[in-house]
Amino acid sequence: MKPLQVNIKNALVNQDELKGYEDRLKAANRRLHSGEDDYTGWVDYPIRYDQNELERILQTAEKIRNQCEVFIVIGIGGSYLGTKAAVEMLNHSFNNLSNLKEEKYPRIFFAGNNISGTYHNELIEKVKEKEISICVISKSGTTTESNIAFSLFKKLLQDKYGDKGSERIYVITDKEKGILREETNEKGYTDFIVPDDIGGRYSVLTPVGLLPIAVFGIDIIEMLKGAGDAYCEYNHSDLSNPCFQYAAVRNILYKRGKLIEVFEAYEPKLRYFAEWIKQLFGESEGKEGKGIFPVYLQFSTDLHSMGQLLQEGNQIFFETVLNVENPDRDIIIPEGSLEVFQGKSMNDINAKAMEGVLLAHLEDGIPNLRIDIPGLSSYYFGQMVYFFEKSCALSGYLLGVNPFDQPGVEKYKKSMRKLIK
Repeated sequence: MKPLQVNIKNALVNQDELKGYEDRLKAANRRLHSGEDDYTGWVDYPIRYDQNELERILQTAEKIRNQCEVFIVIGIGGSYLGTKAAVEMLNHSFNNLSNLKEEKYPRIFFAGNNISGTYHNELIEKVKEKEISICVISKSGTTTESNIAFSLFKKLLQDKYGDKGSERIYVITDKEKGILREETNEKGYTDFIVPDDIGGRYSVLTPVGLLPIAVFGIDIIEMLKGAGDAYCEYNHSDLSNPCFQYAAVRNILYKRGKLIEVFEAYEPKLRYFAEWIKQLFGESEGKEGKGIFPVYLQFSTDLHSMGQLLQEGNQIFFETVLNVENPDRDIIIPEGSLEVFQGKSMNDINAKAMEGVLLAHLEDGIPNLRIDIPGLSSYYFGQMVYFFEKSCALSGYLLGVNPFDQPGVEKYKKSMRKLIK
């Protein structure tokens, strides 16, 4: 299978600048693969995962599909964004308009990713008459959003099914400690483990993401194969490695004052994958007064609101385009449109829009990179996840920060809990 590639010809970075990073990248790669840093278990996970655990995930997913019409995934940040990204990318764009009774797979909804009473009240109102199962994902069980949502849906299951409700609860949490682990052991919920050596934002290819993704019928075996192939493809230590190129270019542009990375996609299915990328880079690099601020724009939609600023505004940003080379479907534009469009492929026009924007921005000296994704499939989802995880880790090392901790997150949590009390 053709691997994902990075196109840096319009990044306005020369080979000498890249060459200057080669030794540091090699050292960062050795450090990453050495396992000397905490939370690097994801690095070789796609080639060493437990086959028996994977089989249990598949069997549990089948059980859930046969058990419910609606599956509620409770979690926030790394506990839900990867699943949301996979479901959005690999599912029909308008699945919610279909008849539930005709669906082969349950409808998936997400809870505990905000603290809105309106959101959760309306979700419960929408699903309470359906057959429901839930999956709560939290290493500690004390995360505010997921803890509250879990209590809401536990009550719904108790009211609806009585003691049998616990048979519809699936937990992904720490192996030994935390209140969710204690409750799981006490109640006998079906459970899976959040690996100790993998942080939340790097966990989508572990049970954290694999179980809920599998419930939706997405091929997680192919997903892990894509990640495993990426492990091999992006493991060589020279500047032909796309992860090396991407990490180096980001840091070169950052040193030039490009403080914002604008991720752009012309396929709406990539929206939540970009949201996952935002957490990955933001939480990994944003510390010690450093970090590139990640944002996402959906093109061509956002060109009509942000295009002017991008073209002629304050040039403190660079652009990274997520380019899908072979979209799943296409449609030919009929008569009734402008003559210039008639009979043409809509995807071809979308591609020309991308090329036109990049050329226009390049003329004004705006650096842009392009990530070429051969197609949207389970295999390429796994490859994309691994590519960005490794690139992010290398970029963090180049920046001089620990890309696997997030000490600043605890500060707002402490302040919030103090105010609640």
